[in-house]
Amino acid sequence: MAYQSLRLEYLQIPPVSRAYTTACVLTTAAVLELITPFQLYFNPELIFKHFQIWRLITNFLFFGPVGFNFLFNMIFLYRYCRMLEEGSFRGRTADFVFMFLFGGFLMTLFGLFVSLVFLGQAFTIMLVYVWSRRNPYVRMNFFGLLNFQAPFLPWVLMGFSLLLGNSIIVDLLGIAVGHIYFFLEDVFPNQPGGIRILKTPSILKAIFDTPDEDPNYNPLPEERPGGFDWGEGQRLGG
Repeated sequence: MAYQSLRLEYLQIPPVSRAYTTACVLTTAAVLELITPFQLYFNPELIFKHFQIWRLITNFLFFGPVGFNFLFNMIFLYRYCRMLEEGSFRGRTADFVFMFLFGGFLMTLFGLFVSLVFLGQAFTIMLVYVWSRRNPYVRMNFFGLLNFQAPFLPWVLMGFSLLLGNSIIVDLLGIAVGHIYFFLEDVFPNQPGGIRILKTPSILKAIFDTPDEDPNYNPLPEERPGGFDWGEGQRLGG
């Protein structure tokens, strides 16, 4: 019975969030038993001179060994990826996949100039940034210590990362790419004379967008963004 309930809950996760989160967990499990991080990290020379193309993907899937940092990243990745897919990207799976591709491309491009070997955490910060800008009136609570509105969440996470002794370059990269996407998708097209620069390719729409929704689909409520008191929030006036 417990297995069936867990399986049902797993299948109710929207497809892109389910696929990406699962790939991250399986990659970490594989590192424990089958492979090493040296086979996964971002290395332009190995990618472009030795054609180890898989590194363009695997460097987004490994978040380090199982521990606090891994669990912290997985919880934030799962929650904000899912809330984006079930919120502003509801019924727009192709657009969501295109955001993944656009963000991944920019991070890879910037990764050529900074010394980062794994970009998964930066990708998570990008998702958090886009969600936070699209939900500006949600009030957040971080570890029961800080109260703020959603747009400050990426910066709070960066400060927390700094307190843990991590480099803030990863967080800054995620914030920068998230801001570029948000500006091109949500801000610039609504300016006088603005145009929509980011257009999802029709092939992605043909593959991912389906007209019928699953009547049993159970979305994660977008007004509960944090979880585990690491970013709990509620809408103003709620």
